[in-house]
Amino acid sequence: MVKSGNKAKRSAGLGGSPSHLMHRVLQLALDIYSEEAGADGLTQRQFAVLEAVSHKAGLTQTDLVRATGIDRSTLADLVSRMTTKGLLDREKSIIDARAKAVRLSAAGQAALDAARPRVEAADKRIMALLPKGKRDGFLDLLAELAGEADAAPAKAKAEARAAKKAAREAKKLEKLAKKADKPVKAPKAEKPAKAKKPAKLKLVEPA
Repeated sequence: MVKSGNKAKRSAGLGGSPSHLMHRVLQLALDIYSEEAGADGLTQRQFAVLEAVSHKAGLTQTDLVRATGIDRSTLADLVSRMTTKGLLDREKSIIDARAKAVRLSAAGQAALDAARPRVEAADKRIMALLPKGKRDGFLDLLAELAGEADAAPAKAKAEARAAKKAAREAKKLEKLAKKADKPVKAPKAEKPAKAKKPAKLKLVEPA
């Protein structure tokens, strides 16, 4: 358990940077995980994929991105290597014929069963670093941040759509403003009609 005297002092430098502190905490968590999992154990990401697939078979790559938070390109490479190792089986998705779905193989299930106690031990070691009264709150904060991470892609798309719509509306208003600023041309004055010449009178001589 971390004693109060060992707490890092907050400052304007790295000690007050959430991104830096979270990076250090992540490194600590991964180190503890590696120690418990062992050299022959599953990596944290492999465990996350197998655990997600174990709860619902037939997940596509898009489903796994949402479930694990692993980026699409990394996940694609990870699933490919895990399939080669025989931990996952690939098949056509029953929902989308163009997509590939994955399910646990017998070897994958055995690896997951062996990894779960090790992951649980790693989690206990991490939580033991905090006072008991702060552990639930810590997990709540992590869940809240993870939820924001999950919602980020949808928010980004919504913001992009809103920005495009605003740009279109601005162009429309700009066009209307330009039309309103154009001077109104006065109608051309009609040319005055030419005066007709008086008809010449023919003199008729008496017979």
